[in-house]
Amino acid sequence: MTVRVLLADDQTLVREAFAMLVESAPDMEVVGQAATGRQAVELARSERADLVVMDIRMPDLDGIEATRLIAADDDLAGVKVLVLTTYDTDENIVDALRAGASGFLVKDTRPAELLDAIRTVAAGEALLSPGPTARLIARFLRGPAAAPVTAGPDCLSDREREVLTLVARGLNNTEIAEKLGLSPLTAKTHVSRTMGKLGARDRAQLVVVAYESGLVAPGAG
Repeated sequence: MTVRVLLADDQTLVREAFAMLVESAPDMEVVGQAATGRQAVELARSERADLVVMDIRMPDLDGIEATRLIAADDDLAGVKVLVLTTYDTDENIVDALRAGASGFLVKDTRPAELLDAIRTVAAGEALLSPGPTARLIARFLRGPAAAPVTAGPDCLSDREREVLTLVARGLNNTEIAEKLGLSPLTAKTHVSRTMGKLGARDRAQLVVVAYESGLVAPGAG
């Protein structure tokens, strides 16, 4: 399966560099480039991209608003957004996650890591840079809820709450399975059911719900 990638960044040289990198991967293709957030939304619709690599700071419409429009459009339900930012302390990243982004990376990420991130997010997993994630959550995530969810953790079973807690702490399905003594398939099923009950788009949204509801406290191990 080829991942159809749309690149959104107001710097032409940055877009071209990312385009060369993405096109070098046999399982990806660049289907469009956008210099503004509004162009990104329009191209996501017209080019049927699977994933948008989205800069935050762009003219006309910034990456957060563009992400929110993509996430709110039923016709773009399958489109994932991977946010790239210059600074790993940018509080706007949390706003992007609330808006519907599936993860973020800083722009000094190594080329191979960016390609892996695209594959991870395109496959439906959340991708949160390990270093800045804990700091960002601790500093910015507790506040008025804006995540696109329909319910809180109270609607979950005890096992699902355990799973949600582990997802919020960054564990993947295999690690969750080992932690709870489950098979990886069972862990994946619990994650999927939790997403369904909470109305979450993906694992990144589960992280937002877990912290904003107080189920997991910033800095908790």
